[in-house]
Parts: sequence; structure tokens; C-alpha cells
Amino acid sequence: MKSFLIATTALLGGTLAAQAEGQLNLFNWGNYTSPEMIEKFTAETGITVTITDYDSNTTALAKVEAGGSGFDLVVPSANYVPIFVAKGLLAELDHSRLSNIGNVAPEWVNVPWDEGRTHTVPWLWGTTAVAVNTADYSGDINTSDIFLDPPAELIGKVNVVPEMSDVMALAIFNVGGEACTEDLDVLRKVRDKLMAAKPSWLSMDYGTTDKLSSGDYAASVNWNGSTMRARLNNPTVAYGYPVEGYPLWMDSVGLLADAKNVDEAYQFLDFVMIPENAAMISSFARYANGIAGSAPFMPEEMKTAPEIVVPAEFVSAGKFLPTCPQSATELYTAIWTELVK
Repeated sequence: MKSFLIATTALLGGTLAAQAEGQLNLFNWGNYTSPEMIEKFTAETGITVTITDYDSNTTALAKVEAGGSGFDLVVPSANYVPIFVAKGLLAELDHSRLSNIGNVAPEWVNVPWDEGRTHTVPWLWGTTAVAVNTADYSGDINTSDIFLDPPAELIGKVNVVPEMSDVMALAIFNVGGEACTEDLDVLRKVRDKLMAAKPSWLSMDYGTTDKLSSGDYAASVNWNGSTMRARLNNPTVAYGYPVEGYPLWMDSVGLLADAKNVDEAYQFLDFVMIPENAAMISSFARYANGIAGSAPFMPEEMKTAPEIVVPAEFVSAGKFLPTCPQSATELYTAIWTELVK
């Protein structure tokens, strides 16, 4: 993981508009935070933001749970929010300090993973499916067999992102199972399929956008926004929606229970719920957000992009992943540990 600092100061009429009055430490997925939005936040508040990247929910959870991280905010996916809450890692939000909480779109308020938004506010949402360079493979890409049983043209050119819950869900759906299944017959099929497929993969890497753009990867399990960014660089990249089923997700920002910079964190949470600012995050990462009124500020190409607007025939195959019971998570972790050896 890497850390980087983004800070700007604005000069208005020869006077300093914002002095560095505070610090904020954001723990977020890599390549997922708009530099333009951070610059605007710093210019308006004087708060310097340090961003530390992670590549999976499990990485984020382990780091926060270990304690002493120094982070103030974290951005877990929907099925991980209840885990953070149950472990006492997220503080309950004081909505009286969030003047923009009413900007959360109605469909993203009473969500199963955070009813009433007591612990998080929306960041971005999207899908996990498969990206394929159609210059390398011209067959059907709307199947998870792209990585679970790669066609000859893709062998040795496939990447798999290191997010256990997404990859396991795609594999479980592929063999006809349901999310969070503890059916041992299903999980044996999943394990065998993943282990048989792995020799056909090139890598298990988070940084897919650049390598899909350059052609280093011919295919990847990938997220929709990352794939759109790659397609804008390389028009032969396409996004496939597995008919067997694929995960939907939303990432949300939560205040860590041991945060030191609480006032600064509340300012940031309120800031990202302003429609124009939410659109900045979307414009950078190329995912939809959960803030009402942000649509007019969104790039035109996102309003019709096939990676953002799911084709009608594949909508029903998308499923939000529930938070699995610990017993199921232990089974998945055993398979995952064997896979990533």
C-alpha cells in the first residue's frame, strides 16, 4: 500500500484563503479518490488530507482491526459495513453535524447494510464482472467462464482482482450456488474450478486500469468504472456481465471509532454529500454515486456508458452481496488462502 498527500492552498486577492487548520487521514481503495475533489476540499477548509490505499476489503478490515492505524475514515463495501459495525470499528454518526445528509438519494438511505445511514454515507456504487480486450478474444464475454474456464485466446493473459468476496461470489454463481452458501458440495465445485483455472491466469492484481489500457491484460475480473476508464484509453476493451450472476456493491464512508480528527472527518463527510462534489468523485473513478442532484454535474459519456448503464438483458443477473455469517466466511477464506498461495 502506498500513501500520498494532496494539499492545495488558494490565493484570493493576494490573501491566503485557507490556512492548514487541520489534518485528515482517509483509508480508501487505490486510485479511487478524485484529486480535484480533494484539492477543492482543502482549498475551502484548510484541511490537509492524507490518503492511504488498500486493494481489498479484507486488507482494510485487518489493518483497522489491528488498531493504532491513525486513520479517521474508511470506505468499506456494503457487505463489510455490518462487520465493521459489529466489531465496534465504526462510530455512530451524529446527523446533526451533517447538514447535507438529506442529499442522500432515497433509495440509498434505508439500505440493508446500514439502515438509516447510522454509520456511513455513500461514496460510489457499481458492479463486479469481467473486462475483455476484444482484439484478443471475439467470443461471448457475458460469462464468468472468461476467468473460470478461459478460452484458448486468453490463457496466460487473465488477471483476477484480489477481492475475495467478489471472486468467490462470481465462482459460486457460476456453479449454480447462492451468495453466502455453506453447501459443501457447491464449495467443492468452486474450489476445484478456481484451482483448475489458476494456472491459466497471469496475475491476481488490483491495478487493472492501466494494464487493460495497454493490453498487458487481455481479460480481468474487474469493476465497471475501472473498465470504463480502460475503454476510454483503449476502445477494444469491453465489459461483460456474466449471465450466471455478478455482484452489485456500494462503497460507503465511515468514521472510525478511534479517529483523532473527528471535526475534520465530519467536514469531509458533509462535503462529499454536496451533489457537485459527489459528481467529481464519480467523474474521476467512473462509477455512479448515491447523492441526489449530482446527475447534472456528471460527464455526458457516463450517462450512456455500457459499463454504467447495465443492458436490460443482464440486469436481473446482478445481486447485492449480503454479509455472510462467520461460518461461511471461514469456508471462503480457506478456499481463498489455498488459491493465493
